[in-house]
Amino acid sequence: MSVRISRLGKNTLVLDTPVMNAAGTMGYADEYRDLIDFGKLGALVTNPITLAPRDPASGARVVPLDAGVLVHTGLPNPGVRAVLDANRDKWDKLPASLRLIAHVVVLSSVDDVRRCIAALERADRVDGIELGLSDEISLAEAEWYLRALIGKSEKPILARLPFGAGADMARACEDAGADGLVVSAPPRGVARDGGGRLVTGRVYSPTIKPLALRQVGQIARRVELPVIGAGGIHTPQDARDFLEAGAAAVQVDSAVWVAPNRLEWIARDLGGLVLTQPAGALADEWFPGMGMTAKMPAQDGESTDKHKDDLD
Repeated sequence: MSVRISRLGKNTLVLDTPVMNAAGTMGYADEYRDLIDFGKLGALVTNPITLAPRDPASGARVVPLDAGVLVHTGLPNPGVRAVLDANRDKWDKLPASLRLIAHVVVLSSVDDVRRCIAALERADRVDGIELGLSDEISLAEAEWYLRALIGKSEKPILARLPFGAGADMARACEDAGADGLVVSAPPRGVARDGGGRLVTGRVYSPTIKPLALRQVGQIARRVELPVIGAGGIHTPQDARDFLEAGAAAVQVDSAVWVAPNRLEWIARDLGGLVLTQPAGALADEWFPGMGMTAKMPAQDGESTDKHKDDLD
């Protein structure tokens, strides 16, 4: 199930599977190599990257919620040079089919962000750039930033919109030259930590899905760019709902922390690697060969004959 997630062009981003992680969930390279088969994913999105190093936020960084978690990190990272030095060899060892998308934070000057992008573009293994637009950015500022950054870029630029951004901002990003849209960043909220202090951070929860799904649908109908949907995806059906709403692909965030294999499960399902139940089956009814296809054993290096009886 190959899907295009950027404008048509010489460096168009095409994924074998319409599933990837969201920025900030899986590190910079192969940190999850013992938990997830990267070959089943369409793309890997890195943790946030800035030109200069950033220190972690002080105080509480994770606050449990009734149905999720609030995270305040401060976007810590060692800076683009250190990221490249530490991960270039690791990136080269990732599966060839896996697209690598570097997430660049748009918080500093245009010149700083441009230099960060330029450094990443010199890494052959980086297939695209995802720009994380600030939650406070205005429509005019978003368009101005993108026009300034995209002009000299050689690789596809995806713009990650703030939570709640409407079709006007999406169209502004499209007009400014963005190659694709990520809809959207997690919303911001406030919660009291264990020490009694109010903490501001991003909210991760399955309950975000209805709001994110509406935002994706509204934007996908009003732009020509491919849209990547994100927010509250924890099951294959969640992901399929986003595709039905108009998304070309999806990003999975907190489900990776709950159970890393959920990301691979969703990717296998949307990639056509999971045999579903027959129509009319009970929700908990099991059938021989369920979860297995003729394609899947071959990809896993197993003999398809081993499962032939179950698949006939």
